[in-house]
Amino acid sequence: MILVTGGTGLVGSHLLYFLLKEDAPVRAIYRESSDINAVKKVFGLYTSEVDLLFNKIEWVAADIIDIPALTEAFKNVATVYHCAATINFEASKYSLLKKINEEGTTNIVNLCLSNSVKKLCYVSSVATLGSSVTKQAVNEETLWNPDEKNNVYAITKYAAEMQVWRGTQEGLDAIIVNPGIILGTSPQDGGSSRIISLAKRGISYYPSGTMGIVDVKDVVRAMIALMNSEISNEKYVLVGENISYKDLLSKLTRLFGKKPPTKKLSRQLMYFLSTMDWLASKLFNTKRNLAKPMVRSMFKVSRYDASKIENAINFQFTHIDDTLKRVTDENK
Repeated sequence: MILVTGGTGLVGSHLLYFLLKEDAPVRAIYRESSDINAVKKVFGLYTSEVDLLFNKIEWVAADIIDIPALTEAFKNVATVYHCAATINFEASKYSLLKKINEEGTTNIVNLCLSNSVKKLCYVSSVATLGSSVTKQAVNEETLWNPDEKNNVYAITKYAAEMQVWRGTQEGLDAIIVNPGIILGTSPQDGGSSRIISLAKRGISYYPSGTMGIVDVKDVVRAMIALMNSEISNEKYVLVGENISYKDLLSKLTRLFGKKPPTKKLSRQLMYFLSTMDWLASKLFNTKRNLAKPMVRSMFKVSRYDASKIENAINFQFTHIDDTLKRVTDENK
C-alpha cells in the first residue's frame, strides 16, 4: 500500500493520478475541512474516467499532527509520499508552520520507522537551499545559512528536512525533492495559480527578480522514478528553467491573448504596499496578501542547477513553452 499525504494539494492530486494510472494501491489522508472531490478537477485534465480512478483511492480522514489517526492510516503501508505542508510567509504564522511542517513531518518519519516503511519521499522546497556566494547556480550542496533573512516557511521546511535525515540515521530509506515554483492546475487554486490568474487578467508591471520553475508533472515523474529506483538518502533540486518574472509573465500573458508587462515595479513601492497590507490586516482582521518576504523574493535573483537528477536517472524536464501552453489551455 502507498500512502500519500497532502493528496488534495497541487503535487498530491497529480501524484495520485499517476500512481493510480500504474494500478498502484493508494491510500490518501485528508483533513476533514478539505474537499476531496476537488481532486476530480485534476483527474479530469488527464482522463474521462474520473470517477473510476477516484473511487480506487482509499481516503482516510487524518491530520499529520493527529498521531492516533495517522497510526491507523499507516497500517499495511509500504511506501510514503509526504506532500502535505502549509505555505505562509507571515512571521506571525510561525507556530502554525512549525506544527504542520516540522512536527507533522516528525510524526510521519516516526511512523515510517515504527511501521518498517520501505521508503519515504518528502516534498521540500528550494527555499531550504542556501544562497550561492560565488554567483554560481544553487544546487544540493549549497549550504543553508541560518544567519540569512530566511522566511518562516523556509525555516520550518528546513527543520522538516532535518527530521527526514534523522530518520535515515535510524534506518529509514528516504528521498527529498526540492522543487522550485511549481506550475500546474491545482484543485484548490493555490500556489502558482496566482501567477496564472494575474497573467490571465492582464498585468502591466513586473518585478526584477528571477526564479526557478518546474512543471508539476515533472515533479511527480521524478518522485515516482526515484521511489522506484535503488537510490535512497539523497536530495534533488527540481527546477526545469531559471527565468525572470518579466519573461514568465510575458509568455503567460501572450498565451492568454493579453499584452505583456512593460513597466518595472519599484522595490520601495512594494515594501510600502507591504506595510499598508500589514496595517490593513491589523485594522480589519484581513488575510495578508503581500508579506515582506514575498516582496524580497520578487526582487531576488535566484538560479538553480538541477543536473544531479538529470544525471542520476537520465531525467529530462519538460520545455517551459510546452508547460505554459498546457497550463494556460487548462485555465482558459
